[in-house]
Amino acid sequence: MMRRRARWIAAALAAVVLAGGYALLVRPEPVPVVLRAVERGTVQATVANTRAGTIKACNRARLSPAMGGQIASLPVKKGDRVEQGQLLLEIWNTDRRAQVELARREAEAASAQARQACTRAEVARSEARRQATLLKKGLAAIENVERAQGEARAQAAACQAARASVEVARARLALAEANLDQTRLRAPFAGIVAEINGEVGEFVTPSPIGVATPPAVDLVDTTCLYVSAPIDEVDAPAIRTGMPARITLDAFPGRRFPGRVRRVAPYVQDREKQARTVEVEAEFAHAGDSRDMLPGYSADLEVIIEERTGALRVPTEAVLEGGRVLIYDASTGVLRERRIRTGLSNWEYTEVLDGLREGERVVVSLGREGVVDGARAVPEQETPPPAP
Repeated sequence: MMRRRARWIAAALAAVVLAGGYALLVRPEPVPVVLRAVERGTVQATVANTRAGTIKACNRARLSPAMGGQIASLPVKKGDRVEQGQLLLEIWNTDRRAQVELARREAEAASAQARQACTRAEVARSEARRQATLLKKGLAAIENVERAQGEARAQAAACQAARASVEVARARLALAEANLDQTRLRAPFAGIVAEINGEVGEFVTPSPIGVATPPAVDLVDTTCLYVSAPIDEVDAPAIRTGMPARITLDAFPGRRFPGRVRRVAPYVQDREKQARTVEVEAEFAHAGDSRDMLPGYSADLEVIIEERTGALRVPTEAVLEGGRVLIYDASTGVLRERRIRTGLSNWEYTEVLDGLREGERVVVSLGREGVVDGARAVPEQETPPPAP
């Protein structure tokens, strides 16, 4: 009897050992996870562009002459830096320069005639005064006095007419000079010549109304640049002029430039019926940041709608749908799901209003297989969080 009981006990122990061994064999290996500690820092609510924005110049002019003609002079070339008022292009204008010279000579002649007429008027006034003085002394006849006074009035009128002729001649000269200026293309501001469409001897014509043609000279001022970006119509109402922003460019990876909203378009662009946007412009907070940039670079704009410092936060990539996170329990090595209440959020950080304590660690590698509630896990080497 005793032997039979001992055999049963031995068999039971063997079964327990076998079961335990099988459990160890089939027990899943711990899942490697990346953890980030719950911390305090700055959290911002932001709005970003839906499609790539563009770096634009504050001053850019696609210039063409006011009239058509043959290019006689092209004193600049692509890449030249020019000053305001500098000549960029001149059309053949020999006839108009002759008209200006003629008008100038006529103005000079009119001025000389006016001086002559006004000198005679002054002499006539002096003679009239002298005759009046002699009349008082009884040394002149009244007829002589009246004749002198009439002559003085006539010469005064001639002087006035001559001066009016001078003004007419000056107006003709101004008109001739304006006609000549129509043949000259000058820089409206200081900048860089980006494009030139034409060569000396070729003919240029102004663009007809409603028909876009290449400009004769494309002038760009690269000393002042800004970003123009499309923002979804749903997000646009929250944006106001003066709000801070961040600017990033593919041409300058890893860098973020501070900016400020300078304009929100007062209308919605409906080029794409299912993706209506509002154009938002932002200027660089520091003018020197755009020194090495070129108009036409693609850029992304992130407008900061609201900001809270010293907030309890977790990486946004750690938050599951419905406001849930996976917490790593270091005492058991198991992942536990927990619901949290969130506040401000952007693509980088989410504010935690309730449900977590500072120092707890959350999983950010949620896309890995096996990372679920109740899974055994082993932390990978944690990487330091990015600067706030």
